[in-house]
Amino acid sequence: MLNERIICAGFGGQGVMLMGQLISYAGMLEDKEVSWLPSYGPEMRGGTANCSVMVSSKPIGSPVIANDATAAIIMNLPSLDKFEVEVLPEGNLLINSSLIERKTKRTDLHVYYIPANDLAVELGNAKVANMIMLGAYLELTKIVSVESVMAALKKTFGESKAHLLKINEEALKKGAEAVTQ
Repeated sequence: MLNERIICAGFGGQGVMLMGQLISYAGMLEDKEVSWLPSYGPEMRGGTANCSVMVSSKPIGSPVIANDATAAIIMNLPSLDKFEVEVLPEGNLLINSSLIERKTKRTDLHVYYIPANDLAVELGNAKVANMIMLGAYLELTKIVSVESVMAALKKTFGESKAHLLKINEEALKKGAEAVTQ
C-alpha cells in the first residue's frame, strides 16, 4: 500500500513549493490520492517555506504531517534543524549539501547528501537545484514517474516557460544519478 508523507523545506525562492506541487500533480495524473499543504514564513523570498505532501493509494484523512513523515527534502540549514525530527525511523532524508555543511544527528534514517546547487550550476542554471533534489527523491522512491512530473511541469509552466522544460528534465536526471552512483 502506498502512503508517502513528504516534507519539502527551504528558503522562499528555492522552489520548495513547486517540488511539492509537482509530486501532487503527478500523483493526480497517475490516479493516486494526493494532498499538498503549503506553509510560508514571513517573506516569500528569503523567508522559510515548506510544504507537506501526501501520496496514497487510499483516501487521505488529513493533510497534516505530525512527526510521521516518510521523507524530508531539505534545502537549507534552518529546515534541517526544524524537520529532521519529523521523519519516521527508516525514512528518507535528502539534504542539499551545497548549502548545509552539518550532518544529520539521526542514525535511524536513510540519508542522502546531494550537492544540488553545485550540480545545478554545472547544468548552467542555479535555479534547478530543487529539480535535482526532486529527481533524487523520485529515483529513491518511484512514488510517481518522471514522465508524470514532466507532464505536470509542462502544465504548470505553460507556454511562456516551455523553453525551461529541457533543463528541468536534465536536472531530474542529474538528481537521480546523484543517488545511484
